Amino acid sequence: MRYFLEFAYRGTDFHGSQSQPNALTVQETMEGALSTILRREVPLTFAGRTDAGVHARMMVAHADIEGGVPENLVLRLNSLLPESIAIRSIRPVQEDAHARFDALARTYRYYVTTIKQPFASQIRTRVAPGLDFEAMNDAATMLLGRQDFASFCRVHTDVKTTICDVKEAYWTVENETEAYFTITADRFLRNMVRAVVGTLFEVGRHKITKQQFEEIIQAQRRTAAGHSADAKGLFLEQITYPEKVFTHN
Repeated sequence: MRYFLEFAYRGTDFHGSQSQPNALTVQETMEGALSTILRREVPLTFAGRTDAGVHARMMVAHADIEGGVPENLVLRLNSLLPESIAIRSIRPVQEDAHARFDALARTYRYYVTTIKQPFASQIRTRVAPGLDFEAMNDAATMLLGRQDFASFCRVHTDVKTTICDVKEAYWTVENETEAYFTITADRFLRNMVRAVVGTLFEVGRHKITKQQFEEIIQAQRRTAAGHSADAKGLFLEQITYPEKVFTHN
């Protein structure tokens, strides 16, 4: 049977979400715990990949588990996994359901602070005070819609297209010292959100205008955009699926 595993993780401890040689990853850690409990290898297919240091409040992976899920598997996995990974649920899905390809939308948030915060130093990026969030929000409207985001894509990435459909993109000011950026799209490119945020910082510092930000998008060239923002402020917040992928056993 096929299942969707929903889980969260703190990316600080990992070199990204998906397995890679000679590096500790979320996928490697989770597959190791599953194989220990089920006494056989159970490959996981993630809904997407996050870079080293990036966090997820919600990530989804699918797995085929012969004979079904044993009792208390969520509890047993959480007992075995490190504190930086938490399994939220394991749900049966249709046999052809795919964690990546069936996702309708993904939402990321990027969190910033203007003051030194010892207890938030791994989950918020510290920025200099004075960012113009009104100007940043105005520029962010240029991201909306279906268009080519090659300017915000890591170079030499093996993707068939750099076109994404962005549904929402805006900054929320929480208080005098904290804010976050929300962006939702049907898909994201490697490093896309961090590159977008880094370039919006330039708008907020009045180094580039809204028109120049639009020109950066139209350039479809990574060198046209600003530097990528630090990974630690970025969270994968939500992944949306059509209800039809789930079974109701």
